[in-house]
Amino acid sequence: MESIDMFWKSWFKASSADESAFLLYRNLVDQARAPQFYLNVGVPDTLDGRFDMIVLHMVVVIERLSVIGESAKGLSQKLFDVMFDDMDQALREIGVGDLSVGKKVKTMARAFYGRLGAYDEAFQTGTDEAVREALKRNVFRDAEIAPERLDALTAYTKAVRAALNDTNLEAFSTGTVAFPAAPEGVLNAEVRP
Repeated sequence: MESIDMFWKSWFKASSADESAFLLYRNLVDQARAPQFYLNVGVPDTLDGRFDMIVLHMVVVIERLSVIGESAKGLSQKLFDVMFDDMDQALREIGVGDLSVGKKVKTMARAFYGRLGAYDEAFQTGTDEAVREALKRNVFRDAEIAPERLDALTAYTKAVRAALNDTNLEAFSTGTVAFPAAPEGVLNAEVRP
Protein backbone atom coordinates (compact mmCIF):
# COMPACT_ATOMS: atom_id res chain seq x y z
CA MET A 1 0.00 0.00 0.00
CA GLU A 2 2.91 2.37 0.67
CA SER A 3 4.05 2.13 -2.95
CA ILE A 4 0.54 3.09 -4.10
CA ASP A 5 0.59 6.06 -1.73
CA MET A 6 4.01 7.17 -2.96
CA PHE A 7 2.93 6.75 -6.60
CA TRP A 8 -0.25 8.72 -6.00
CA LYS A 9 1.60 11.56 -4.27
CA SER A 10 4.36 11.80 -6.85
CA TRP A 11 2.13 11.36 -9.89
CA PHE A 12 -0.47 13.89 -8.84
CA LYS A 13 1.85 16.13 -6.78
CA ALA A 14 -0.79 15.99 -4.12
CA SER A 15 -1.41 18.91 -1.82
CA SER A 16 -2.11 18.24 1.83
CA ALA A 17 -5.85 18.67 1.12
CA ASP A 18 -5.62 16.12 -1.69
CA GLU A 19 -3.71 13.76 0.55
CA SER A 20 -6.33 14.13 3.30
CA ALA A 21 -9.10 13.27 0.84
CA PHE A 22 -7.14 10.30 -0.49
CA LEU A 23 -6.47 8.92 3.02
CA LEU A 24 -10.08 9.43 4.08
CA TYR A 25 -11.35 7.76 0.92
CA ARG A 26 -9.01 4.80 1.39
CA ASN A 27 -10.20 4.48 5.01
CA LEU A 28 -13.89 4.43 4.08
CA VAL A 29 -13.32 2.04 1.14
CA ASP A 30 -11.50 -0.37 3.47
CA GLN A 31 -14.51 -0.22 5.79
CA ALA A 32 -17.00 -0.66 2.93
CA ARG A 33 -15.12 -3.77 1.78
CA ALA A 34 -15.32 -5.49 5.17
CA PRO A 35 -16.35 -9.09 4.42
CA GLN A 36 -19.08 -9.03 7.08
CA PHE A 37 -21.28 -6.83 4.87
CA TYR A 38 -21.24 -9.45 2.13
CA LEU A 39 -21.12 -12.63 4.21
CA ASN A 40 -23.25 -11.72 7.23
CA VAL A 41 -25.56 -9.00 5.97
CA GLY A 42 -26.08 -10.30 2.45
CA VAL A 43 -24.99 -7.21 0.52
CA PRO A 44 -24.48 -8.55 -3.02
CA ASP A 45 -20.77 -9.22 -3.55
CA THR A 46 -20.87 -7.64 -6.99
CA LEU A 47 -19.59 -4.41 -8.53
CA ASP A 48 -22.97 -2.83 -7.78
CA GLY A 49 -23.02 -4.11 -4.19
CA ARG A 50 -19.51 -2.84 -3.50
CA PHE A 51 -20.34 0.49 -5.12
CA ASP A 52 -23.42 0.78 -2.91
CA MET A 53 -21.40 0.16 0.25
CA ILE A 54 -18.83 2.77 -0.75
CA VAL A 55 -21.65 5.22 -1.52
CA LEU A 56 -23.31 4.56 1.85
CA HIS A 57 -20.08 5.35 3.69
CA MET A 58 -19.42 8.38 1.47
CA VAL A 59 -22.90 9.77 2.13
CA VAL A 60 -22.54 9.46 5.90
CA VAL A 61 -19.08 11.07 5.84
CA ILE A 62 -20.30 13.90 3.59
CA GLU A 63 -23.30 14.40 5.87
CA ARG A 64 -20.98 14.92 8.84
CA LEU A 65 -18.59 17.16 6.90
CA SER A 66 -21.53 19.37 5.87
CA VAL A 67 -22.47 19.80 9.54
CA ILE A 68 -18.90 20.79 10.43
CA GLY A 69 -19.39 23.67 8.03
CA GLU A 70 -17.46 25.80 5.58
CA SER A 71 -14.06 24.62 6.85
CA ALA A 72 -14.91 21.07 5.72
CA LYS A 73 -16.43 21.99 2.35
CA GLY A 74 -13.13 21.69 0.46
CA LEU A 75 -12.40 18.26 1.93
CA SER A 76 -15.89 17.08 1.00
CA GLN A 77 -15.41 18.18 -2.63
CA LYS A 78 -11.94 16.64 -2.86
CA LEU A 79 -13.28 13.39 -1.36
CA PHE A 80 -15.94 13.29 -4.09
CA ASP A 81 -13.26 13.93 -6.74
CA VAL A 82 -11.05 11.14 -5.39
CA MET A 83 -13.99 8.73 -5.43
CA PHE A 84 -14.78 9.36 -9.07
CA ASP A 85 -11.12 9.28 -10.10
CA ASP A 86 -11.00 5.87 -8.41
CA MET A 87 -14.16 4.73 -10.20
CA ASP A 88 -12.69 5.87 -13.53
CA GLN A 89 -9.49 3.93 -12.87
CA ALA A 90 -11.38 0.83 -11.68
CA LEU A 91 -13.48 0.78 -14.88
CA ARG A 92 -10.34 0.99 -17.00
CA GLU A 93 -8.72 -1.83 -15.01
CA ILE A 94 -11.65 -4.17 -15.63
CA GLY A 95 -11.38 -3.50 -19.35
CA VAL A 96 -14.01 -0.87 -20.06
CA GLY A 97 -12.97 0.92 -23.25
CA ASP A 98 -11.84 4.54 -23.14
CA LEU A 99 -14.87 5.71 -25.12
CA SER A 100 -17.29 4.12 -22.63
CA VAL A 101 -15.59 5.15 -19.37
CA GLY A 102 -16.91 8.73 -19.34
CA LYS A 103 -20.46 7.58 -19.97
CA LYS A 104 -20.26 4.96 -17.22
CA VAL A 105 -18.76 7.44 -14.74
CA LYS A 106 -21.64 9.86 -15.49
CA THR A 107 -24.11 7.03 -14.82
CA MET A 108 -22.34 6.30 -11.54
CA ALA A 109 -22.43 9.99 -10.59
CA ARG A 110 -26.20 10.08 -11.21
CA ALA A 111 -26.58 6.95 -9.08
CA PHE A 112 -24.48 8.55 -6.35
CA TYR A 113 -26.58 11.72 -6.30
CA GLY A 114 -29.79 9.68 -6.31
CA ARG A 115 -28.63 7.70 -3.30
CA LEU A 116 -27.34 10.85 -1.60
CA GLY A 117 -30.81 12.37 -1.92
CA ALA A 118 -32.58 9.21 -0.75
CA TYR A 119 -30.36 8.77 2.30
CA ASP A 120 -30.47 12.47 3.17
CA GLU A 121 -34.27 12.39 3.06
CA ALA A 122 -34.31 9.25 5.23
CA PHE A 123 -31.85 10.76 7.74
CA GLN A 124 -33.92 13.95 7.95
CA THR A 125 -37.01 11.99 9.01
CA GLY A 126 -35.09 10.74 12.03
CA THR A 127 -36.72 7.30 11.93
CA ASP A 128 -35.04 3.92 11.65
CA GLU A 129 -37.87 2.78 9.35
CA ALA A 130 -37.07 5.50 6.78
CA VAL A 131 -33.37 4.55 6.83
CA ARG A 132 -34.30 0.86 6.60
CA GLU A 133 -36.45 1.51 3.51
CA ALA A 134 -33.72 3.61 1.86
CA LEU A 135 -31.19 0.83 2.45
CA LYS A 136 -33.56 -1.81 1.09
CA ARG A 137 -34.23 0.21 -2.07
CA ASN A 138 -30.62 1.20 -2.71
CA VAL A 139 -28.44 -1.63 -1.44
CA PHE A 140 -30.63 -4.68 -1.98
CA ARG A 141 -32.93 -3.42 -4.78
CA ASP A 142 -34.83 -6.43 -6.17
CA ALA A 143 -33.59 -9.03 -3.68
CA GLU A 144 -35.91 -10.29 -0.99
CA ILE A 145 -33.73 -9.74 2.06
CA ALA A 146 -34.24 -11.38 5.44
CA PRO A 147 -35.44 -8.77 7.97
CA GLU A 148 -32.57 -9.59 10.34
CA ARG A 149 -30.02 -8.65 7.70
CA LEU A 150 -31.75 -5.39 6.86
CA ASP A 151 -32.07 -4.60 10.57
CA ALA A 152 -28.33 -5.25 11.00
CA LEU A 153 -27.40 -2.81 8.21
CA THR A 154 -29.86 -0.23 9.56
CA ALA A 155 -28.37 -0.50 13.06
CA TYR A 156 -24.86 -0.27 11.59
CA THR A 157 -25.76 2.88 9.63
CA LYS A 158 -27.18 4.44 12.78
CA ALA A 159 -24.00 3.53 14.70
CA VAL A 160 -21.78 5.05 11.99
CA ARG A 161 -23.75 8.30 12.03
CA ALA A 162 -23.48 8.45 15.83
CA ALA A 163 -19.74 7.73 15.78
CA LEU A 164 -19.08 10.33 13.10
CA ASN A 165 -21.13 12.87 15.02
CA ASP A 166 -18.24 12.91 17.53
CA THR A 167 -15.54 13.12 14.83
CA ASN A 168 -13.87 16.46 14.19
CA LEU A 169 -12.34 17.88 11.03
CA GLU A 170 -8.81 17.02 12.16
CA ALA A 171 -9.67 13.30 12.32
CA PHE A 172 -11.28 13.47 8.88
CA SER A 173 -8.24 15.32 7.53
CA THR A 174 -5.84 12.66 8.75
CA GLY A 175 -8.02 9.88 7.35
CA THR A 176 -8.21 8.24 10.76
CA VAL A 177 -11.96 8.00 11.10
CA ALA A 178 -12.92 5.19 13.46
CA PHE A 179 -15.88 3.38 11.97
CA PRO A 180 -17.87 0.96 14.15
CA ALA A 181 -17.35 -2.75 13.51
CA ALA A 182 -19.26 -4.19 10.58
CA PRO A 183 -22.32 -6.27 11.58
CA GLU A 184 -21.81 -9.78 12.90
CA GLY A 185 -24.15 -12.59 13.75
CA VAL A 186 -26.72 -12.63 10.95
CA LEU A 187 -24.97 -15.17 8.73
CA ASN A 188 -27.74 -17.76 8.93
CA ALA A 189 -30.56 -15.39 8.01
CA GLU A 190 -31.90 -16.57 4.67
CA VAL A 191 -31.75 -14.39 1.57
CA ARG A 192 -34.37 -15.19 -1.08
CA PRO A 193 -33.62 -14.21 -4.69
